[in-house]
Amino acid sequence: MKLTKPSALTLACTLAFGLLTSVGAHAEKVLRIAMTAGDIPRTLGQPDQGFEGNRFTGIPMYDSLTQWDLSKADKPSEVIPDLAVSWAVDAKDKTKWIFKLRPGVKFHDGSAFNADAVVWNVNKVLDKDAPNFDPSQVGVTASRMPTLRSAKKIDDLTVELTTSEPDSFLPINLTNLFMASPLQWAKKLAAVPGSVTDKAERAKQAWAAFAADASGTGPFKMTKFVARERLELAKNPEYWDAKRRPQIDKVVMLPLPEANSRTAALLSGQVDWIEAPAPDALDTIKARGFKIYSNPQPHVWPWQLSFVPGSPWLDKRVRHAANLCVNRPAMKQLLGGLMGEATGTVEPGHPWRGNPSFHIKYDPDGARKLMAEAGYSAAKPLKVKVQISASGSGQMQPLPMNEFMQQNLKACFFDVQFDVIEWNTLYTNWRIGAKDPSAHGSDAVNISFAAMDPFFAMVRFVSSKAAPPVSNNWGFYSNPEVDAIVAKARTTFDAKQRDALLAQLHAKIVDEAPFVWVAHDTGPRAISAKVKGVVQPQSWFIDIATMSMD
Repeated sequence: MKLTKPSALTLACTLAFGLLTSVGAHAEKVLRIAMTAGDIPRTLGQPDQGFEGNRFTGIPMYDSLTQWDLSKADKPSEVIPDLAVSWAVDAKDKTKWIFKLRPGVKFHDGSAFNADAVVWNVNKVLDKDAPNFDPSQVGVTASRMPTLRSAKKIDDLTVELTTSEPDSFLPINLTNLFMASPLQWAKKLAAVPGSVTDKAERAKQAWAAFAADASGTGPFKMTKFVARERLELAKNPEYWDAKRRPQIDKVVMLPLPEANSRTAALLSGQVDWIEAPAPDALDTIKARGFKIYSNPQPHVWPWQLSFVPGSPWLDKRVRHAANLCVNRPAMKQLLGGLMGEATGTVEPGHPWRGNPSFHIKYDPDGARKLMAEAGYSAAKPLKVKVQISASGSGQMQPLPMNEFMQQNLKACFFDVQFDVIEWNTLYTNWRIGAKDPSAHGSDAVNISFAAMDPFFAMVRFVSSKAAPPVSNNWGFYSNPEVDAIVAKARTTFDAKQRDALLAQLHAKIVDEAPFVWVAHDTGPRAISAKVKGVVQPQSWFIDIATMSMD
């Protein structure tokens, strides 16, 4: 038989088939995630967009000196070593801490992580005279570690951190300080045109360039960034922790703030993972083979109340009445069962619970009685204004939840109005406080918060020292008894003794009611069945690095 020369078309088809076979054999494993955020959280090291930023651009791309253990679903996350292998407070001067650093860690650009890098990263948010100081990173960082004052290199793998006062919470707070590469930033600074002579402006432009080409030490590296559209990360095959070396090749983050849009994207195959699925679509999502993950979290969804002069919440009877008028069991049903009913910042059984005398429950008759005693009625309701968001990190389903509360409280002589603003703006306003014009005259703010540690759970909201702009005492709550307990707890380094003081603090806070406590989030997310190794920890965060895909 005579062999004929193959045609160009035949050759092209053969090559194409071979290429497709090769690609199929080594298909890139891509995980696509739809966030609740309206924009990509900042990528320059200190994320915004609340803790959704830490979850999706902080922990995957960066490491911190200490970190949360996200490997277990059956118990609350604990602080563990990360870039620091150990730490200890100075026995003679409890404002000084020595941190021993992990050897052999490299930034994504190949430069070494060491004590100089730690000092540099502390200075970026605390030292206004440092060339790399970035005011834009201060608000989301300094308010989370308010007593840290300086860092000093002892040797390449040892650093001394100094606080303004003895602070046993410091190792926990440091989970929020992510380590960015000084060398990568220096390269971006060198590329700023010489015509830009102002030091602050040069630093600002260097940070903007760094954010578009970031370098941390985390399990994933940035490969593409388009503001408000997408962030793409690639696995870091040389990551220092073999247990967290990624098996997923690429992660794509997409901002989709509207719950129904996220759900539609999942069902249509555009994404593999959505945060906070629409509650009325849960049955459909499960019927289509997706898995719903949820777990009780140290996380509170409340109204935080204002105590500035003229606030309608200054009367404790009113604060108690609002807490008694919220029908939490019905709200839980509204959310498809994906919430916990809050009776405080922590619940019975927690070591910080204590014994509050005020018992939060659904008691509208008791609420109306208190309101009548305070001088209010159906004919004379109390007007309150609450600043809220339409979506955002940990905000669950804020519009239907707030509207549900509005109807509940109407039956107890409250006339509730809302000021609905964008999530990141609301989060920024939270640090500025109720006295600022940004509050738009609001008497309360609806921002969910982490309750993983004493500072985040309680201190930053009730300590007089935490009033804006220092931290998140948005409502300027002040109580000498509370301040005294906080001072004792902060300076107590024995864990059991500190827990006893924190239990006193929590009981006092519940009795004083600077919040309307509503729900605990369970962190619901819907994920494709092809994503394996998902651990939903009892934490606000989740670790993508340990997952795999079919």
